Amino acid sequence: MANLTSHSKQQGVVLVIALIMVVAVTGIAVTLMSSSSIDIKITNAAFEREEAENVLIGTVQRVIANESARKGANRFLFTKVQIPEGGMALDRIGNTTSSMINLNNGPLDLPCPRKFDFTEGMACNMVQVSTTINYGTKSKHTLTVVSGIAQEMASLNTGG
Repeated sequence: MANLTSHSKQQGVVLVIALIMVVAVTGIAVTLMSSSSIDIKITNAAFEREEAENVLIGTVQRVIANESARKGANRFLFTKVQIPEGGMALDRIGNTTSSMINLNNGPLDLPCPRKFDFTEGMACNMVQVSTTINYGTKSKHTLTVVSGIAQEMASLNTGG
């Protein structure tokens, strides 16, 4: 018992330093966890947009195919007079909406965009189809694809 010393002179320096180290390590851990959750949110947002974009491209192709399958009732053949001023709604597929406007600004039909050679008596009815999808949490994000469609038709009323 001769080796026992009095504890009255110890001032707790080691305890204070240990507590400072614990607080510092805890702060670093919280920062890393916060950064990790932000990375997960960014990755999920990118995935949701990519998924919505793929769905939207497929829907655009389906809208065009459905309209083309209508043969003589094909609304792509509608003239400027037949399409309302603000456009017209096309078929709703899933949670996407599609609308169509006419791009023929004047009373004459437009020459078709050239493929190889201009064909006399052929004109184009130019329309624009906009397809929109809402995605994400509570559907607060919107993605729209706009497609221009030139429908060939015989016409004597050509502007070209």
